[in-house]
Amino acid sequence: MNYKLLENFSIDVALYCPEIPANTGNIGRLCVGSGSALHIIGRPSFLMRDKEIRRAGLDYWKKLNLIEHSDEKSFIAYAKENNRNVIPVSKYGKTAYFEYIYKKNDILVFGKESTGLSQVLIDEYKDNSVYIQMSENIRSINLSNSVAIVLYEAWRQAII
Repeated sequence: MNYKLLENFSIDVALYCPEIPANTGNIGRLCVGSGSALHIIGRPSFLMRDKEIRRAGLDYWKKLNLIEHSDEKSFIAYAKENNRNVIPVSKYGKTAYFEYIYKKNDILVFGKESTGLSQVLIDEYKDNSVYIQMSENIRSINLSNSVAIVLYEAWRQAII
């Protein structure tokens, strides 16, 4: 079966204060490939024009639908105003990512590489939160890998 980009697939990705330009670039390229917008919440630890982000995003970066929010509160207001369902992805999430039922207009929210999501985002959306299983041998999975895992599970559910 040949799966093409879904016309109505509108699950976005949000990054809270990303710290590693290469991760953000890879995630941006992933978003272009899946037709998802990329939301940046708060200030990244780098300039969005850094060469590392462009290198990872390749020439796809100019095709990215990038939406920037000054902080968590402005992101939450955006989500509410636009009837978006926010799904925090955290090792402390409530539901395994593959058991969650994703819907059109969801926004998957991922925390910064060093400390994860802000308490404001966790508290606001804890009932929607998901986690990725992993062994006790590591603290976390690379951010861009985590985005790929969850975003493509949502896409898989949408095409079945």
